[in-house]
Formats: sequence, structure tokens, C-alpha cells
Amino acid sequence: MAHLRSRRRLALAVPVVLSLTASLGFIPGVATAAAPQSAPAATAADGPNLAYVVNTKTDRRTIESVKKAIAKAGGTVVTTYSKIGVIVVHSANPEFGPRIRTARGVQSAGATRTTPLTAAGTTDEGAADYLSAAEAAKVKAAAAPESEPLEADQWDLRAIGADKAAKINPGSKKVTVAVIDTGVDDTHPDLAPNFSAKQSANCVGGVADTSEGAWRPYTAEDYHGTHVAGEIAAARNGIGVAGVAPGVKVSGIKVSDPDNGLFYPESVVCAFVFAADHGVEITNNSYYVDPWLYNCMNDPDQKAIVDAVNRAQQYATKKGTLHLASAGNSNHDLDSDAIVDDTSPDDSTPVSRTIDPHECFDVPTQLPGIVTVSATGVQNLKSYYSTYGKGVIDIAAPGGDGRYQIPDTPSKNGRILSTMPNNQYGFLQGTSMASPHAAGVAALLKSEHPWASPAQLQALLKAQADNPGCPDSYDQDGNGTQDATCVGGKRVNGFYGFGIVNALKAVK
Repeated sequence: MAHLRSRRRLALAVPVVLSLTASLGFIPGVATAAAPQSAPAATAADGPNLAYVVNTKTDRRTIESVKKAIAKAGGTVVTTYSKIGVIVVHSANPEFGPRIRTARGVQSAGATRTTPLTAAGTTDEGAADYLSAAEAAKVKAAAAPESEPLEADQWDLRAIGADKAAKINPGSKKVTVAVIDTGVDDTHPDLAPNFSAKQSANCVGGVADTSEGAWRPYTAEDYHGTHVAGEIAAARNGIGVAGVAPGVKVSGIKVSDPDNGLFYPESVVCAFVFAADHGVEITNNSYYVDPWLYNCMNDPDQKAIVDAVNRAQQYATKKGTLHLASAGNSNHDLDSDAIVDDTSPDDSTPVSRTIDPHECFDVPTQLPGIVTVSATGVQNLKSYYSTYGKGVIDIAAPGGDGRYQIPDTPSKNGRILSTMPNNQYGFLQGTSMASPHAAGVAALLKSEHPWASPAQLQALLKAQADNPGCPDSYDQDGNGTQDATCVGGKRVNGFYGFGIVNALKAVK
């Protein structure tokens, strides 16, 4: 599934105390709604049981008043995030959304899904390609001295100087990158040495479960988060692969629904708040919040999703956590006037709609302050699938390109090799793979500059990046037609933002 982000950083509806900069304002129509209707309590047996986010002020009196209105409208409170004014609710009343939006103190409210609750929106491109025993033996035979056994296939580490950076500074154990994803298999021998269980949880449904192993993937098919974690912090321990920052800690915060693999808003809200409250320095977000690829502010449900997730991520940012997110695999220009979205909602029947990416937002990718990452291949060229856009992309990083950019490695595989559940290894490609490379470099920068704020870290990321500039031509398939148009100059442009991350520069 795709996942995008825009950095014409919009004016989002958030409480003033959580605003990142003075330039952020309020979107019209998100002010406190009118007084509640004096109607009898609604019954909750007329429709499907849906999940909602209800967003309000953070003072105790308003929250308690809104909770009473929720009950009167036929809703049941699942959990309350008082610090950010977000209440997660379940209700089977088909009129719950319209009714609760009229309650005094409610700033926005809406359903987080379009199908009933039952007893994914990741950004990798294509199925996983597992490394066989025979292939692994071939790769190990080509291993250079003092490198990891499978590192010969990790062209991505060499592309950003991560192999050399590890000899100078592999990263600090005091820095943790939380992988908000499908779960992390912390029993993998390349992940176990660096895994932080105390900063891990299962946030599915909106309430954090920190019991032993709750953060692990449901099945081996939920490999996405484990792969991402290895790209960031697989240990240099002589076993398999290496991460960009092999000395830092990595944690897993699972947010994927067990029934359909989707990343619903209430789970992501929980993840950001949990990360912030447990001292996580950096989060990696290789997904988009389901069920909408783009959330349009003229739709009350979608507006509430934007508001709730934005409150959570800004709460975390205010507490010192930097967020990185993947740009998406749709090859969309997020600075264009119109994009056709025919994939939403992805939890029921999609409808085709044309949206303006400056008014309809990918979440969390397009939220203010989040670092947007596009993908590149071994030739330092934008990957064929990667979403882009001037003023949208912050930085670029290796995400792989198995179609047009093939490396001279033992496996000749242009995708990214990393850890998989059950002690395995495999290749994946996507902006899902680019974001953790950038997160690894951010972790190295945080190790070098432990007092740097999220804003300062983002500035450092941009400063150390190498920008190849717009290519003269981007006709990847050779049919005479440009497959994407890069706008901008050598300093900043739509394909690479401020440039491709450089791990060696980060530690120097």
C-alpha cells in the first residue's frame, strides 16, 4: 500500500499549546462545536460497531463533560488521552458521529474505519524475497574482512557510508528508535542485542499492552517491522547483516490490526504517546494511517483522524521525539494540483476520487514537523515507485530499486537485505525501507549531539545530506516519456529534498 507526505506544512487544527511553530494556525471549521442537543440517550444497537476518535480540550472539566456526551450519544469510551484531548470510542449507533460533533467541547470527531469492528498499510513494494541457504553461502564467501557475513549484499550501507561510519561511531545505547509497525521479532539474533523491551508495546486498538512479547509480529508473514528494525540497528555481531546504526537501541510498537493488517488511527495515536512517555528519541513510520490514503479536511471523519494523530505526534515532538516517515510508493507528485486516489477506503470498497494533496493529507507523513523520506536505488537515483514533490520531500535514502538499478553484489538484488522473523533474512524495497535508513542516520546524529532537539536533528539531517540534483532525464523504461518530473535545484528539489542521507558525515 502507498504512503505519502507533503511539506507545504499545512495549518492543522491542533491545540495552541501543541503547535510546533507560530506559523501553524487553525483550519476553518475546527473550532468548538455548538451546544449539545437535548435528546434522550441514543440506543447503540442500530448499526455496525465502529471505532471513533473524539478530540477536545485538555482540561479535566471539558473531558468529563465530553465523556458524558459520548455516553448519551450511544458511545463507550475505550481510552482517554487527557494530555492531548483525544478520546477513543466504540459505538454501534449510526448517528453517533453527527451527534457527538454537536456536543459542547468537541472540536472534531469521526469514525476511524468504514467497516465494523471484528473479533495494512505498509509502504513496501512487492513481496518479500527470502535469502536461501545456498544464496547466503554465496554471499558469505564474498564477505570482506571485518564485515558481517551477509554484508556483501548490503549495497545500501556502502551507498551512505554506514559501513565506514560504524568504525567511528556505531551509535549510542542511550538512543532508541521505535519502529511503529507490524511488530518486531526481538528473538532474531541480529536484533536481540539491541532490543529495548521496556520501550516496546502492542498498541492495537488504542491501549498499550506491555506484556512480554506483545510487540512481536502475529505470524512470519507480518515481517515488515522486523525488516525495518534490522535496517536501523541490526548488531555487528558476526552473525548476519548490519544496521545503519548498529550501536543504538531499537524497540517495537505494534499497531497493525490482527484481522486485516491495517494501521488504524487510534493505534497510531497510542504509539506516539507511548513512545513519548517512554523516552524514545526517534520513531520510524513506514506506513500510512488507514483507511484513507489521503484524509480530506472537508470530510468530518477524515478531519478528525488528522486532528487526533497530529495531536499525538506533536505531543511526542514536544517531549523530544523526532519522527521520520516514508513518502509512499505511488510515484505521485505531492506538489501537483490533483491526484487520483482509487484505493480508499482500503478497509471496505474503494471509490475513485480526485484530491488536492495540499488539502487532503497522508497521515502521518504530511503532518508538520515529520521528516519525509523518498527512496533511491544503488545509482543514487529516485526509485521508480517513490513518491516525490518539491517542498514535500525532506531527504532521501536507499529504499531499493530492483527494476532499473541493479547492484554488482553477489545476489545482484537491487532491493534491501535485512532481518526477517524466525531468524531469517530477506529482500524488500519501498519507501518503507528508505525511512529506516534515514532514521538510522538520525540516531547517529542524536548519538553525536545528545542535546539536539527534534527541530535541530531535522536541520542536521538536511545539512549532512548529499544532493545529486535533478537528473537530466527520468525515462526509466526507455519509452521516450518522462516517468516523473523533478523540480528544483542542486540544494533542494522534488526528488531528494535536501539530499540523500550520509552516515559517514553524520559521525564526522
